[in-house]
Amino acid sequence: MEDKIREQIALFRYGIIAPLLNGQVEPKGYWVEIEAKSHSIPYYGERKIAAKTVQEWLLHYRRYGFDALKPKKRSDQGNSRRLTPEDQDHILELRKKSLHMPISVFYEQLIEQGEIYKNQVSYSTINRLIRKNKLNGKNVSTSPERRRFAHAKVNTLWQGDLSHGPYVQKKKTFLIAYIDDCSRLVPYAQFFSSEKFDGVRVVTKEALIRRGKPSMIYADNGKIYRSETLQYACAQLGITLAHTQPYDAAAKGKIERFFKTVQTRFYPLLESDRAHSLEELNQRFWRWLEEDYHRRVHASLDGKTPIEVYQLQLEEVKFLGDLSLLETIFLKRHNRKVKHDGTITIDKQLYEVPPGFIGYSIDVREDEHGVYIFEEGKKVAEAKRVSLEDNAHVKRVRSPFSLSEMDILKDGEKHV
Repeated sequence: MEDKIREQIALFRYGIIAPLLNGQVEPKGYWVEIEAKSHSIPYYGERKIAAKTVQEWLLHYRRYGFDALKPKKRSDQGNSRRLTPEDQDHILELRKKSLHMPISVFYEQLIEQGEIYKNQVSYSTINRLIRKNKLNGKNVSTSPERRRFAHAKVNTLWQGDLSHGPYVQKKKTFLIAYIDDCSRLVPYAQFFSSEKFDGVRVVTKEALIRRGKPSMIYADNGKIYRSETLQYACAQLGITLAHTQPYDAAAKGKIERFFKTVQTRFYPLLESDRAHSLEELNQRFWRWLEEDYHRRVHASLDGKTPIEVYQLQLEEVKFLGDLSLLETIFLKRHNRKVKHDGTITIDKQLYEVPPGFIGYSIDVREDEHGVYIFEEGKKVAEAKRVSLEDNAHVKRVRSPFSLSEMDILKDGEKHV
């Protein structure tokens, strides 16, 4: 089983035990609820889970942390196997995420991604499996039941989302923000020039540093909030990460309402006095957020302001003890095999790693500052960006075991 699959399974298991860790549910009732339904487990597919199994996961997490939730590595790793019932369930689970794709294309994707081997599993086998389980077309989804809610304590739940912002110097901006469900306080928000995950990473880290740790983060089904990096970070911090259904904006109404307030109260201030840079836009937005939004009486807070409600429960807020942890858990993660020339490729850019890693698959993590190599969750080396021009002028050390053409000629003369 690949490390990526093991981590996905660990994230699933964490999602099951998270409500217990955060005291969101009553244990006895939760055991009954868990055992009563089937769960879609990465790699294994639809399965029932026993209460005893969940209790073991909970115990392992409390004793040894997130890594204890990963399945143990196989002793016969690397050897080929037949298509077992577990493999069939895994393929069906992948199919559910690719219902738009013709079965023939899906079969080719399985081979390309290394899920199956062409000489071991035929197209007809996959085709029969999919048709037998009626997964050859799109499923019809139903609208979920929705009820209005509000949590009584601050930092119980943060809603997160992205909104399209104003143009700055003819370039579009995007506002990424969190809002506390109880106090309507915004832990942190910032405008960015793109919709990439880097923005979510910055906003999440700053929100945690400034306003403490929430029990849950509730975001939409977008790619940046489905990022494995965010899932991993939340699991390490003991935060439940939950998602709305696709295209269901109403499910996170509080953050949507905040964006509307920004549009009606902050954006008009930019019409007569436009921001000339992204930095200026953010500085003016943060000032408006602290001086206007946080200190204005909110209609849903019984005559109080967001900052008043938050400060009244300040003793309940859990701040992070070791902020350096944030620098590690929010790194973007990759798995790469090191080529014979000691390089790896990330985002079409070559990086050089120490010679000892040549031929091995390594755990690589990156941020805006650099690319790092990890082993067993610890940083052990740093990869350096390759400059082909510089490498052309590097003086190579000649091996004492190599023979030049001149050496061979001289050696031949001795024997004449």
